Amino acid sequence: MTRRLPILATVVVAGAVAVLIGLGVWQLQRAKWKEGLLARYEQAEKLPPISWPTVPLRSDQLPLFRNATGVCLRPIGKRAQAGENLQGEAGYVQIVDCTTGAEGPGMSVEVGWSKDPNAQVNWAGGLVSGTIVPDRRMGMRLVAASAPPGLQPSKPPSASTASPITPAIHRGYAAIWFSLAAIAMIIYGFALRKRLKEQDTKA
Repeated sequence: MTRRLPILATVVVAGAVAVLIGLGVWQLQRAKWKEGLLARYEQAEKLPPISWPTVPLRSDQLPLFRNATGVCLRPIGKRAQAGENLQGEAGYVQIVDCTTGAEGPGMSVEVGWSKDPNAQVNWAGGLVSGTIVPDRRMGMRLVAASAPPGLQPSKPPSASTASPITPAIHRGYAAIWFSLAAIAMIIYGFALRKRLKEQDTKA
């Protein structure tokens, strides 16, 4: 009697295994990309200060973690988000969005920290120096080295802690996907072996 493989089940399992392996490979690629990104950030921390960019930049051109100086011509908005002061105390960093000229891309300045998300910000703009860090709304913002009256200096993130998902975590995800692929193959192998034995018994 000719043994018959369950075609549909085989195709489904093969497809699932291929997807799981693909996800594992993708996570390994992400780990390699993240390593390069963090290395670039760490190198940027050691570079000389720059002026705040005066033209819009693509996301891959942002000078993140560079020390920089810029000029806030006029504050046009204020927002707050969770952050820490220099002592690591949790609270809210106060961010001021500014104009930088008629053709400039604008500038967001993290002027300081407070426990109160609605803290009064007594800052009218002007020359400001600090560190450029990622910003969800604008792509990047400048964390001021000093704070205006009523606020404390906020703690800028370091290059090593720039992303909560580290290369090691990506590799861990890859190991999980590869393990699931292996488990799926083992389970299917046992099921197939049982089916073939049943076919032999009926023969």
